[in-house]
Amino acid sequence: MVLVTAATLVVAAAASLFMAWSIGAGSSGSTPFAPAVGANAISVMRAGLVVGVLGLLGAILQGANVTEAVGTELIGGVTLTAVAAIVALVTAAALVAVGVFAGYPIATAFTVTGAVVGVGLAMGGDPAWPKYAEIATLWVLTPFVGGGVAYGVARTLIGDSLPERPLTAVLAGLVGAILANVGFALLGPAGEQASVAAVLGSGLGIGGAGAPAVSLAVAALVAVAVYADLGRDREGAQRRFLLAMGGLVAFSAGGSQVGLAIGPLVPIFSEVGVPVWALLVGGGVGLLAGSWTGAPRMIKAISQDYASMGPRRSISALIPSFAIAQTAVAFGIPVSFNEIIVSAIVGAGYAAGDAGVSRKKMGYTVLAWIGSLVGAFALGFVVFSAVDFAL
Repeated sequence: MVLVTAATLVVAAAASLFMAWSIGAGSSGSTPFAPAVGANAISVMRAGLVVGVLGLLGAILQGANVTEAVGTELIGGVTLTAVAAIVALVTAAALVAVGVFAGYPIATAFTVTGAVVGVGLAMGGDPAWPKYAEIATLWVLTPFVGGGVAYGVARTLIGDSLPERPLTAVLAGLVGAILANVGFALLGPAGEQASVAAVLGSGLGIGGAGAPAVSLAVAALVAVAVYADLGRDREGAQRRFLLAMGGLVAFSAGGSQVGLAIGPLVPIFSEVGVPVWALLVGGGVGLLAGSWTGAPRMIKAISQDYASMGPRRSISALIPSFAIAQTAVAFGIPVSFNEIIVSAIVGAGYAAGDAGVSRKKMGYTVLAWIGSLVGAFALGFVVFSAVDFAL
């Protein structure tokens, strides 16, 4: 019995690593730096290398919330078994891998969520309707909010109504304020996360005003630094700001997407004493491997096939992407980075009068998103039912 259990755990871990590789190659590994590659701020290969490292760090420092949600909150009344986790992960990873090699960004959150729910219902579990409502709300709003904000910011940056230099500095300050309030595992007590603003603000002795004061200070420092940099070298400063945003989105991708790969393992590995942080490290390594070996193909597809992007439109796409990603991480909601980034790229692309936006590619992508959710749910339910019957 011990040998069988150990073998099952090994297979489950291998399925999780396969899922992590697929995500690293397709979603977290390709989307964060795609706008920067489209704007010629960084090469495809270098983007794959950098995003892998940042994704690993994000997985370790921010991955716990989404991991717990995927592992324990998508289905009620039952706990995922090792066999259920294997079926869900292999089903989802296979669909994502097909998208990677076909050049279409399959939404990993859709496939994993669909597969886990399908498997859970096949086990006799109950639908977790409140969680589904949270997830559906974010998924539906993401294209409109992300694309809309990207469109508005891009129109403002490329227009003549406001001066570009102070506007860019204000946007950078907003990003700094968001970053100051991002939770990190290293800053919080065991099993929790805390932000820089919360930690530093608590030591100011001004009560609840401490965190907002720190946030404003960070925003001001970032805005002044970017404003000064733009004054010295406008094009170089834009490129550096763009690369910094790509890095922040890549870090956020690791914190969000690792949960899709290792979440189903939490119930079974916790029973044998494996801590969540160990799973996060393993999942982060899988993301890193996927980013380094498979991401360049998808980076090229997203950066060139959806819209023609310059530095200002790329910055406009990454700012809302970073904000949406961190919102999802904070609330423990699995979200597709392909949906976030592609929607923002299309929104920013339309700001230039529809220049370069591929409607055909976008239509196929939306169909792929819907198909991946429905297909993963159906395959998870059917495959687990067949395996359970055979066993």
